[in-house]
Amino acid sequence: MSTQDTTRRLRPQLISEDVISWHGLQTISTYDTNRADASVANLQQAYQAMLTQQQAETEKLTLYRAAADAARLAEWEFHNAVLAMKEVVRGQYGSNSDQAQAVGLKKKSEYKRRLLTLCIFREFSGKLFVLFLFDLKCLLQAL
Repeated sequence: MSTQDTTRRLRPQLISEDVISWHGLQTISTYDTNRADASVANLQQAYQAMLTQQQAETEKLTLYRAAADAARLAEWEFHNAVLAMKEVVRGQYGSNSDQAQAVGLKKKSEYKRRLLTLCIFREFSGKLFVLFLFDLKCLLQAL
């Protein structure tokens, strides 16, 4: 007999088949064995232990899910409170203030301005080539 890997769960279908076999054995009134691990008393004890542990697992999973939901909601409440605080700091001190930077906001002056570029393409022999690349800000200032 091969070594059993008891670290993995049994398939629910296999457990269901085992329960059906156990219920079928209960209909056999003449069943008797010398093997202690296959006795009716041992099977009854193992079945009851399995049901008890499955019930305990279900109860703990329910508690875990409830705790996870409560933690998730608390996280969102905290996050929303921080967002409200940042709005208040931005409103009271301005978006370019040291106070805004202290609460994790980026100063307005620290944002890089986007460069607007103009590219002029020309097709030669089925391939595109860039002929000119202009910075529109510089181009508009030159006009």
